Amino acid sequence: MPGEARTDSWWKTAVFYQVYPRSFADSDGDGVGDLGGVREKMGYLELLGVDALWICPVMRSPQADGGYDVSDPRDIDPLFGGLAALDELIAEAHDREIKVTMDLVPNHTSIEHAWFAEALEAAPGSPERARYIFRDGRGEHGAQPPNNWPSIFGGPAWTRITEPDGTPGQWYLHIFAPEQPDLNWDNPEVADDFEKTLRFWLDRGVDGFRLDVAHGMAKPEGLPDMDRVETKMLVHDDDDPRFNNPGVHAIHRRIRTVLDDYPHAVSIGEVWVDDNVRFGEYVRPDELHLAFNFRLAETPFTADGVHDAITHSIDAVADAGAPPTWTLSNHDIEREVTRYGGGKAGVARGRAMMMVELALPGAVFIYNGAELALPNVDDLPDDVLQDPVWERTGHRERGRDGCRVPMPWEGSNTPFGFTAGKPWLPIPADWADRTVEAQLETLHSTLSLYRLAIDLRATRPEFAGQQIEWYGSPEGCLAFRRPGGLTCVLNASDDPIQLPPGEVLLSSAPVAEDRLPPNAAAWLV
Repeated sequence: MPGEARTDSWWKTAVFYQVYPRSFADSDGDGVGDLGGVREKMGYLELLGVDALWICPVMRSPQADGGYDVSDPRDIDPLFGGLAALDELIAEAHDREIKVTMDLVPNHTSIEHAWFAEALEAAPGSPERARYIFRDGRGEHGAQPPNNWPSIFGGPAWTRITEPDGTPGQWYLHIFAPEQPDLNWDNPEVADDFEKTLRFWLDRGVDGFRLDVAHGMAKPEGLPDMDRVETKMLVHDDDDPRFNNPGVHAIHRRIRTVLDDYPHAVSIGEVWVDDNVRFGEYVRPDELHLAFNFRLAETPFTADGVHDAITHSIDAVADAGAPPTWTLSNHDIEREVTRYGGGKAGVARGRAMMMVELALPGAVFIYNGAELALPNVDDLPDDVLQDPVWERTGHRERGRDGCRVPMPWEGSNTPFGFTAGKPWLPIPADWADRTVEAQLETLHSTLSLYRLAIDLRATRPEFAGQQIEWYGSPEGCLAFRRPGGLTCVLNASDDPIQLPPGEVLLSSAPVAEDRLPPNAAAWLV
């Protein structure tokens, strides 16, 4: 039966490491990270102790949105090294007992996908157009978009095409950039093709997928206007008709039937849904194995906020019997060091929150560079910005490039071993003390703390159990206990606090006389 393997599945407690390939390591000197670079750094990933990789999109793409505009979902873009590079990476990772999961994009394709080219050449109402969401415009001569939906990236969610005879024609839907036309999942051909894609990668040895915009795909009947037209990236709004429509669950059940043919494989959904009941529907035993919950990544560094985010995240999946997921940042979200105030305080709080998330039951996702305490780079020159948000908002919003700056590996000068060429985004010169090389040589570095915390989580029996029990704690603090015997304490107050009884297993800052300093966390057994 679907879901019966949950009890002993590797992904249930895994530490995933998110690789944003453009920014991880460049093996060919073109300034853009690639799969060869990931493979070359596999020893580092093994040293870090992670269980699995999540690799952001590397399929063929014109790169209008960092690879989330896919022109061929069953090939690897030459920018990242082609299919051979992925095969070599999978083999290397598996030799080191690291799983490999990759991003897939079911909601939309690139405008350079063969299907979309065929749709532009075909007539309205044709089978070629029926793979996407084409509609006649409203108003005189169809000059207005079919409805009032905005794009996530700014501007309308519709673009008008020129028909093959040269006349102004129909409009196509793109919830994201115009280069990313939405697929019509009511068309059986779309589901059949996605199944081919799933099996193509699973048969090559991939261990599962992170499904982009997993609460998308299904569109409401008739595409009604929005009551309130406003758009922001990555927010919880359960009244948004563009997302979280009931039909999406049939799509996930179809996907799960494929995954069930590969018992080792995991499906992980990007699900921006606020209501716990509706969120939990995505991880029912016959749908997704895991769903990203972004509560911790959206929560300020306060004890009450963190407590509520943890409680909410556990409750959201409890009825479905699925593990919770935890993350503090990713390629779309401001890095936690900056979000928590920047500077020394931001680093200290980021270290503490890492220990909180690793103390929790479920699966953890670490974004590349978090283990180095990298901050956001919010002063990138305007002329290097590449996120489509920058252009689509008329240069009002700078987009997500600040959290995508490449990894610093070694040496004292930029680009710190990331590339032999010019990096696709500049790396700050003052990151010399944050390189992997510098931090591996420093006992109390953030990287060393991550390594030790991940190792303890994997090897100590005190981390057992699927629940937590909250402890009483001073104002501005929180404490919880795992059934196995681990106690985690977070001090988000301004003063040192007395730790509860127990041996300090690990702390994010030095503990003196059983007192935990502000902006710190500790594990006790």
